[in-house]
Amino acid sequence: MLVWVIYDITENRVRQKVSDRCKSYGLYRVQKSVFLGDLNTNDRDSLGLECEELIDTERDSVYIFPMDEQSFKKVQLLGQAFDKELVSDEVITKFF
Repeated sequence: MLVWVIYDITENRVRQKVSDRCKSYGLYRVQKSVFLGDLNTNDRDSLGLECEELIDTERDSVYIFPMDEQSFKKVQLLGQAFDKELVSDEVITKFF
């Protein structure tokens, strides 16, 4: 299932760790604090637990949104949208 990970983290070091964790799960950066990719339920849950251990839950936030393909087809991409060089062809084909 496609998963969006969106975060707002105050500390640079922690933000980098969360970014690295997203990349280690094979997610693709589509904006500075937004990742997208295909994760199974176990990986999605594991990523959530790992992020929760890294962040300060009093100040930071991490959102993990699962999205089915039908709903994703309804997403409107406006302006610059996604940098195609940062997203693999595999995920891009799911966009269109």
